Amino acid sequence: MGHDLRYTCQMETRRLLWLVGVVFAIVLTIQYFELPNVFSSLFSAGETQILVLETSATGNSSLSPQISGNLKILNSSNSDFTTAIHDTNNITNISEANGYTSERDGGSDESLVLDEDGDPEDESSSENVIEINNTSTVEKTDRNNSPAPEKARESDYTSNRNSSLGSIQKEHLPFASEENGNLDSNPAIPSFGSSPIISPSPLSPQNVATNSGIPAISSNPKISSVDKGAVVRTNIPAGKERSERPLAEVMSVSEMYDLLRQSRASSRSMRLRWSSAVDQELLVAKSQIENAPIIRNHGLYAPLYRNVSMFKRSYELMEQTLKVYIYKEGERPIFHQPVLKGIYASEGWFMKLMKASKHFVTKNPKKAHLFYFPFSSRMLEETLYVPNSHNRKNLVQHLKNYLDMIVARYSFWNRTGGADHFLVACHDWAPSETRDHMPNCIRALCNTDIKEGFKLGKDVSLPETYVRSPQHLLRELGGKPRSERRILAFFAGSMHGYLRPILLQYWENKDPDMKIFGRMRKVRGQMTYVQHMKSSKYCICAKGYEVNSPRVVEAVFYECVPVIISDDFVPPFFEVLNWDSFAVFVLEKDIPNLKNILLSIPEKRYLQLQRSVKQVQQHFLWHARPVKYDVFHMILHSIWYNRVFQINPR
Repeated sequence: MGHDLRYTCQMETRRLLWLVGVVFAIVLTIQYFELPNVFSSLFSAGETQILVLETSATGNSSLSPQISGNLKILNSSNSDFTTAIHDTNNITNISEANGYTSERDGGSDESLVLDEDGDPEDESSSENVIEINNTSTVEKTDRNNSPAPEKARESDYTSNRNSSLGSIQKEHLPFASEENGNLDSNPAIPSFGSSPIISPSPLSPQNVATNSGIPAISSNPKISSVDKGAVVRTNIPAGKERSERPLAEVMSVSEMYDLLRQSRASSRSMRLRWSSAVDQELLVAKSQIENAPIIRNHGLYAPLYRNVSMFKRSYELMEQTLKVYIYKEGERPIFHQPVLKGIYASEGWFMKLMKASKHFVTKNPKKAHLFYFPFSSRMLEETLYVPNSHNRKNLVQHLKNYLDMIVARYSFWNRTGGADHFLVACHDWAPSETRDHMPNCIRALCNTDIKEGFKLGKDVSLPETYVRSPQHLLRELGGKPRSERRILAFFAGSMHGYLRPILLQYWENKDPDMKIFGRMRKVRGQMTYVQHMKSSKYCICAKGYEVNSPRVVEAVFYECVPVIISDDFVPPFFEVLNWDSFAVFVLEKDIPNLKNILLSIPEKRYLQLQRSVKQVQQHFLWHARPVKYDVFHMILHSIWYNRVFQINPR
């Protein structure tokens, strides 16, 4: 009897285990087909992500991190990469699978920790980071849930781009062409898409030349490299990953110009649901700009422009024609309250000057060619983001509620689908905050990554201008004459992102001609950040967590030739300015050869570049009262120009 009872219990236990196993298999199968990218990546070999361990000064790398969220540690013996990235603050930034969540966190202007002549980005670490410290904990984020520092500050932010120095086109030019062409030129348009799930990884010195892998590199002596087989994967929720598209090559400036030309030729602007007199005015302006006669005595320095005659005619028509309606709705401080200091000041100064303009602003919306949403992306973050909440959904929802109110109250949005509406936003969260609900708007953005949703021909590249003193906008403008610029190249800044540690790895204290530093504080008796810029031939504008940096405009402000190291960055006023005439573009993968690239530029060419920097300077200056061709008018012109070339006849 006892034997039969034991036998029965054993059989029931086996049946129960069998049922559990079947249920588990069914669930696993369902999840596999629902999340193919995630689960296939978990069971695949030869793919790598990032695992970064911070160890003690002894170099012990035997820590056992506790992985929370959806992170997995996988061993991939046949992995081609070792993707360990570190910065000097013992923080590793791990991007999501191209989910576009990682941008700069903000903070009050009072949080700036530098003197007025200090580095504008010498501040806090980023949002959307995974920290693995001595307690070995990992925090996971998703597209709309990303962690932020406990105290929000102005800083660079984590980039979710999948750039990797080992995955860049093999054939390239060290810097952009010198030709002053126009948009009618037609080089081959590259095919490109987003990258697979590979976090940004630096090249080690010994492997740059061959591009044969991505070994670990560390700018912190306390951090050791990770074994080649150890990787971390991030499970991205279904529908949020963009990991199946092939890794894109870097798009050159000339290729961006060609893409812009193609975008104009095949405009996808929504056709008007009903026409009005303002549409006819825009169509007439478009025809006049396209057929602008060649002007000889235009008072402008022709090499700066793609087509100086078209720009001149377009600017004149803007002055004669353009009327902007500013929505009065919206509660302060998110709306109607400009921030006039710090690295986000571009959006604030534009708002202030636009609202004060009697020439361009109309109180009659039926006469308006453009409609302005006067919101501050800086104040949106400052007001609504909850520190350490790891959630920005309420910010997006707030903008959606505002837009729903505007659409319900006015008919103008529906007439064009929002194509004649625009916003001006410099905070790095602005692209993701406006992407879903304002896709047809003209967005003037500082964060202009061509691979992350910036639309050439529609969106506008907004200059990121670091305003140190709103009362003295032009303080210390200019720099030393060319003969007194003894420094070949200068950079200083915090180790935001994957690129800057590489820059320092190769050039910090390596060459007396290359003044490349990390964080730079004002020390009595030593040259300041601003003095270095004023004394350098070339100023390195290396990307942080995102492609944009205030250094680009700073270099122009101090008459130093900008050297832009930021793949796929669309520079300001791209529609009209010929950036090749006053800037140098260096691919991220060419950092090891940076000095040779700069020395290869003939002195005559450098003198042309520096002369052009001084000529283009007027387009990047703020004035308490706007003047012709200044940065306020140039931002407005780019918005006007893109709208004119988007307009379609009924």
